[in-house]
Amino acid sequence: MKKQKGLTLISWLAIIGLLLFNGIIAMNVVPVFIHDHSVKSIMENLGTDSSLRGATPKKIKTVITKRLRVNNVYSVNKDHITLKKSKKDYFITIEYEPRGKLIGPVDYIVSFKHEARVPIR
Repeated sequence: MKKQKGLTLISWLAIIGLLLFNGIIAMNVVPVFIHDHSVKSIMENLGTDSSLRGATPKKIKTVITKRLRVNNVYSVNKDHITLKKSKKDYFITIEYEPRGKLIGPVDYIVSFKHEARVPIR
């Protein structure tokens, strides 16, 4: 008798089904992480931006939201940005939770929090 080699049709269908399921999840969730990478890079550049030294909290929020819009990040708005003032710095925090649909009634929620310091003078 010859030994069977390879996968059966049912095995191939199961593998293809799992790959499609993972692909659908990746297509929906990966853009969220790409946008978060943009938010993270914006926050990292705030501390070294000399144009923000001595700026008012309102101007700092406006600059951040403009930079977010340039990078097509619309899941973060001014309500997600908080500023706390200390003697030497503004502590800026962006905390947000993008939500979306995966498949049918299954949704996802991802939480992000980024912090930065901007010198007052």
